[in-house]
Amino acid sequence: MNRQSKNKKITYTNFEKHLAQELKDPIFRKYYDEYGKQLEIAYQILQLRKQMRMSQAELAKKIGTKQSNIARMESGQQNFTTEMLQKIAIAFNRDLKVEFVK
Repeated sequence: MNRQSKNKKITYTNFEKHLAQELKDPIFRKYYDEYGKQLEIAYQILQLRKQMRMSQAELAKKIGTKQSNIARMESGQQNFTTEMLQKIAIAFNRDLKVEFVK
């Protein structure tokens, strides 16, 4: 590793701040409105799994699915049923809350 690489400062962006900035773009907003909630759920699952120090395989076993399905869920490439979300909530010892807001 050269000296220049060593001295580079890595900055991490808060997800909510980054999202707020991206939503200013009308094209991004259109796609976000179509797929954003699914990605938000995927991100929450990923964060909870990491907080619990659980592997994808361990989560899959707890909810009765395959590791590859967890990988698809976490990348936002799989739709969620309420039944699946409830199983995930139970695996994380959480309650599932779904609401319709204005």
